[in-house]
Amino acid sequence: MSSENIDMPPPGEFIREELEARGWIQRDLAYVLGVHEQSVNMIVSGKRGITVEMARSLGDAFDVSPEFFLNLQTAYNLSRARQPNTDVARRGRLQTAYPVREMIRRGWLTGGDASTLEMQLARFFEVSCASEVPHLDHAAKKSGPAEAVTPAQLAWLFRVRQVVQHNPTVIPYSAKLLRSALDRLHALMSAPEEARHVPRILAECGVRVALVEALPGAKIDGVCFWLDGIPVIGMSCRHDRIDNFWFVLRHEIEHILERHGLKTPIIDDLDGDAGGIGSGVSEQERAANAAAAEFCVSVTKLDSFIARKAPYISEQDVLGLASLLHIHPGIVAGRLRWKLNNWTLFTKLLVKVRPAIAATALVDGWGQVAPTPP
Repeated sequence: MSSENIDMPPPGEFIREELEARGWIQRDLAYVLGVHEQSVNMIVSGKRGITVEMARSLGDAFDVSPEFFLNLQTAYNLSRARQPNTDVARRGRLQTAYPVREMIRRGWLTGGDASTLEMQLARFFEVSCASEVPHLDHAAKKSGPAEAVTPAQLAWLFRVRQVVQHNPTVIPYSAKLLRSALDRLHALMSAPEEARHVPRILAECGVRVALVEALPGAKIDGVCFWLDGIPVIGMSCRHDRIDNFWFVLRHEIEHILERHGLKTPIIDDLDGDAGGIGSGVSEQERAANAAAAEFCVSVTKLDSFIARKAPYISEQDVLGLASLLHIHPGIVAGRLRWKLNNWTLFTKLLVKVRPAIAATALVDGWGQVAPTPP
């Protein structure tokens, strides 16, 4: 049985018994300790606890270890403490599994006591009860097998689902229309403000798209999944750059055209090698990356440009190639940075796109809470 369930006497009881065994009175102990008699009386009567310094002095006086008195005091304190608030442990478990506080701040959850939060999480993840919420079992163990999808990524994915479910498209999906729309999308790459047309063009193909700000620590650029037979693209815009936007968008479009993610959503973190075609990248990702790279800047033309201009590629060179390809120079800059593995090049050309597309897209985050199903 733990000390929390036992009515422990104050440490002063032991001191009183020891005084009696030695034939001392409290004044004698006060003399030995070099303190006022009142100080000893307060400890013996249980009105004052034993400090670390006093534990050391008592240990010397009675020839026992100071830890003995500290343990007595700790056991007594625990026995008198109020029963712990079970909400604390339950909220800790929830926060360990998911960034609950941030989800409340973002309006994904409304907060409340632990029971209310558990019910909200179950509803958020579309399960019947808290025990079925993914990752909670690992949080309870404080360790578990490595997950392909992190809790923060999974929460973000479900938020994308909620946003698009509240704003369904009325046009059936057409792969033919989506493929033919690629030229129209490419024509928008000359200026960042043209990205505002992307949601409409995709909607005309039967594709739902939403921008949802990533949760802190969630390494995620985009997602592709199917909802009731309709493809969905979610984007985080965590790197708000024109090159990243178009690469991620075309990457997710390729997943849709190839009917990837029909059974399991594909969550993409396209930083570094994950955005390439190396041997460590899955076949699906290799195909999507290759399509995205070719869409942004023809690989043949980019390689030829590098062969002619490297190692001294000037900003004027980048502007010239962008003009020739009728795309924004930031897109050329982005592909060069990746190809040359030099992330310091042409930084000022990497303009933002999110403000333009956010004006016409379904958006959740950046101070805005998207309407979702009740």
